[in-house]
Amino acid sequence: MEIQQKEVNPSGIKFYVAVQEREIARAYLYILTNDLHPSPFGFMEDVFVDESLRGSGYGTSLVERIIEEAMVRGCYKLICTSRHGKDKVHGLYEKLGFVRQGLEFRIDF
Repeated sequence: MEIQQKEVNPSGIKFYVAVQEREIARAYLYILTNDLHPSPFGFMEDVFVDESLRGSGYGTSLVERIIEEAMVRGCYKLICTSRHGKDKVHGLYEKLGFVRQGLEFRIDF
């Protein structure tokens, strides 16, 4: 068996909030494709809000903006991952329309 490969070109967008040149909140949207669907899908990653500002609406605003952008770019779905024990984050995602589905598996290098 010969396994072949072909480069694909995902794109990424960083969304962030800076106060006095200090980044206080950020999130990334990656636009990806595969052979299962003709439209791209979005992957939201590294959603972060400075610990002293959590609960102030920055995270909600970032995630809402990423949802909007994924829709504008024609994504058929938007996915994200989150670690166990992040109940407030999970609640936010569910409030914004995300549904718990599947498991995340990871290998660190």
